Amino acid sequence: MNWEDLELFGSGTARSAGSSDAAAIDPSAPLAARMRPRTPDEFRGQDQLLGPGRPLRAMIESGRPTSMILWGPPGSGKTTLARLIAEASDAVFVSFSAVTEGIPRVREIIAEARKRREATGRGTILFCDEIHRFNKAQQDAFLPHVEEGVVVLIGATTENPSFEIVRPLLSRAPVRVLEPLSATDLRGVLLAALEDPERGLGGRGIAWEEGALNFLADAADGDARRGLGALEASAALVGPGGRIDLDAAREGLQHRFAVYDKGGEEHYNLISALHKAIRGSDPDAALYWLARMIDGGEDPLYLARRLVRMASEDIGLADPDALRVTLAARDAFHFLGAPEGELALAEAAVYLATTLKSNRVYVAWQAAMQRARETTGEPVPLHIRNAPTGLMKELGYGKGYKYDPAEEHGVADQSYLPERLAGERFYEPGPHGREPRIRERLEWWAQKREEARARRERSEP
Repeated sequence: MNWEDLELFGSGTARSAGSSDAAAIDPSAPLAARMRPRTPDEFRGQDQLLGPGRPLRAMIESGRPTSMILWGPPGSGKTTLARLIAEASDAVFVSFSAVTEGIPRVREIIAEARKRREATGRGTILFCDEIHRFNKAQQDAFLPHVEEGVVVLIGATTENPSFEIVRPLLSRAPVRVLEPLSATDLRGVLLAALEDPERGLGGRGIAWEEGALNFLADAADGDARRGLGALEASAALVGPGGRIDLDAAREGLQHRFAVYDKGGEEHYNLISALHKAIRGSDPDAALYWLARMIDGGEDPLYLARRLVRMASEDIGLADPDALRVTLAARDAFHFLGAPEGELALAEAAVYLATTLKSNRVYVAWQAAMQRARETTGEPVPLHIRNAPTGLMKELGYGKGYKYDPAEEHGVADQSYLPERLAGERFYEPGPHGREPRIRERLEWWAQKREEARARRERSEP
């Protein structure tokens, strides 16, 4: 199985890696917590890390952990993987959150780890969740203790370590990339939970439809914790001996949002309200829903990411500055922190709500992605293939390619799509903002390309 388990032991709490999981599991705990993997074989997905002969599998089997940064989306298994590494090494596992705790707590953990090593010889794995929330100086504080071997540091982040983690720490703690779960892996996670009579739902006599299981696996969006939460809510709706059909799965997915929401707020309803207020050009509603989420304890960087998404999805090339404004708001919050940085998010929300809208890039991307999946075997046309070797040139790679900037009007008479897709259009500019100018430019290029083609045909014998 492959996801970040809910924290059972509390941030900053030391736990012996050799202790029994069965004793620690509370039958009233959420299904995602009860079903967290106990061995690497139960860990679904991440074959690039845990497959036979892969680096983390070898590390776990050797029982000799080293420091690392685990980078992956929510629910991809960062916390669980860190626990499995500690379990295999018989080290003490100490969980620490960069969101709620600071350097004083780090010093306490280091001191305890040093005493433990001197007294018993046991090592300590310090798991720092959301390590990207530490600034440069705070991250530097780990360095001497990692180098000395007082602790093995496993940092977890959802942000790109290249931008968020200082280089000296990256050189001592290499990055391991976790991917979202595939729908197939998620279906296996859900099926295991339905069938397990001890930790899962196997003792409740619940039946299920394949379509409902597939729906939950898709709707979980790569996050097993989310999928298990929705499954648990669906099971509660139908009750013992019931049957989870597609309607129950849909209802369970919506119910799960409220149950597992931060601070009791309807998290997904609120972010939907913010998104729709911006899409509907209502700055007052956008500010209100943004304020509700920040006041309810939502991660401001989550909101920044959603604003960036809205700039691309709902505004696009009608106003390309929208993307720059939202990225600047994210950087401003990074620089200022709360509460000063919240004003930058508010400014971005108002900007998005009051600018022109276009979803044409979003629609074009969806269409292009669908065609790409339908035509996975289409070869790249020879004239635009890369030809780094003599053999490839002899085979016709790159032959006949024309360098557009050197052609008349900067347009060459050539196609860039596979032959089967020649002439297809995915992006159709809209009528607002800058997109009418883009349409004119595309039409002008098409005209010049056709003129170049006509000249070529007239010159051919």
